[in-house]
Amino acid sequence: MKQRDKIVDVFCRIKDSARMDRFLGEILTDAERHDLALRWKLMEMLENGMSQREVAARLGISLCKITRGSRVLKKRGSVCRTLIKSKNEE
Repeated sequence: MKQRDKIVDVFCRIKDSARMDRFLGEILTDAERHDLALRWKLMEMLENGMSQREVAARLGISLCKITRGSRVLKKRGSVCRTLIKSKNEE
């Protein structure tokens, strides 16, 4: 089993949000957690109709980071887009 497959398996086994939070705190630095949260936030903002420039201004990040998130959301079958949409429908 590849290392990447192992970590995916670990993520899939964690069902409790508090435990997931603890796990992420153990394997990621504060900066890595911040970057991950920021990436998710910008994709939520884009999926909810905000322009790339407005996202950049609100979050204080470069258009390059936002463009990557935008590309992810435009891909056919994007898991991120599906997850954001399902969260919005709750």
